[in-house]
Formats: sequence, structure tokens, C-alpha cells
Amino acid sequence: MQKGIIGKKIGMTQLFDEKGMVVPVTVIEAGPCVVVQKKTVESDGYQAVQLGYGEVKVNRLSKPAKGHFEKAGVAPKKTLREFRFESIDEINVGDIVKADVFAAGDKVDVCGISKGKGYAGTIKRWNNHSLKASHGTGPVARHAGSNGSTSSPSRVFKGKRLPGHLGAERVTVQNLSVVKIDAENNLIAVKGAIPGAKGGIVVLTDSVKA
Repeated sequence: MQKGIIGKKIGMTQLFDEKGMVVPVTVIEAGPCVVVQKKTVESDGYQAVQLGYGEVKVNRLSKPAKGHFEKAGVAPKKTLREFRFESIDEINVGDIVKADVFAAGDKVDVCGISKGKGYAGTIKRWNNHSLKASHGTGPVARHAGSNGSTSSPSRVFKGKRLPGHLGAERVTVQNLSVVKIDAENNLIAVKGAIPGAKGGIVVLTDSVKA
């Protein structure tokens, strides 16, 4: 990983390329982020950089968090994320990372928390198909059906796709294209959809598959 930034999902819109074709994009307010901590192999066993994003009042912080920002000499930040860059020699605590760290045409991975859907059945959660809703099926067209095996082994196997909590989990969408950068307003337009609701925190990094 060479580049990374924290941002906030603004929403979706569309842009037009040089051929006049419509490109669906998600607009992300990326940064500015500040380097809060620098971890090295000597002190921590690995090298990484901790970035902070978003403003927060000091009285909202715990004592350890307050001391963490005071030690770095930076203003308190609402969100902290760690990035394992391949080289951190030129990065120092207090440096500012802005949206122009990426450029149009770059490939990125976007990680966020997906929308929570609550308790969902197997059709919505696992894309199972339903029974026919006529000819005496009864009120069970969307039910899961039989779970168990035969008398041997007389149990439900682990991993069985059952109803349960859907969404509200960490999701990464890989290999998205950066369509446009607005460095002045710290905006990045990424082709396609990304996880989460509007206003959700997302992390952009170099694509591992590019």
C-alpha cells in the first residue's frame, strides 16, 4: 500500500466522459487528514501511519484519547484509521493528507460499513428462491424449509444459510476507478457504488488487484 485517506460518503450522481457517455459516480469528501501517529518496526514491530479525520470537541474525548492527541501536537479528530504503507520515511506526525494524493485514473479499494437491514429471512439474506405462492402452498412461500439432515447425522451442519442479522458489517469494494478529483473542495468521484449510507465513514486505499 502506497496511498490512503479517510473520507465521508456524500452520495451518488453522474458525470459525462469525453465521449459523452454517462458515468455513475459516488462522491466522497476525502480529507483533509492529519498524521496523528507513526509506528515503526523498532518500536511497534511493524510500520504504519495513523490518520485522523473530522473535527470533535475536546470535552467529547476520554483522557487517554486527549493525551494521545496532545502527545502528537495535533487538534482532536473524530475518526482514526491506521494504514500500513510500504514506505513511511517521508511522512511525519502533523503532516496533512488531502484528496489530491489520488489522481483521476487511479484504481482504489473503498472500505466502509454497509447499511444495516436488521433481521432478514433467507430470501433477502442469501438470495434463496421462494416456493410458488399458489396451488395449496399455504402461508409458507418465503419460509426457509427443512434445515435438518436425515437420522444420521441428526443435526444441522455449521454454515447453514438461515435467517438472521443482515448488513451493518465491514465491506470492501475493490478495483474502482477514480473519475475526477476536486482538490480545492477535497472531493473524489469514484465510479460505481460504495458501501454504507450517506454520511458514512469510508477508507480509500490503493487497489491490491490493480
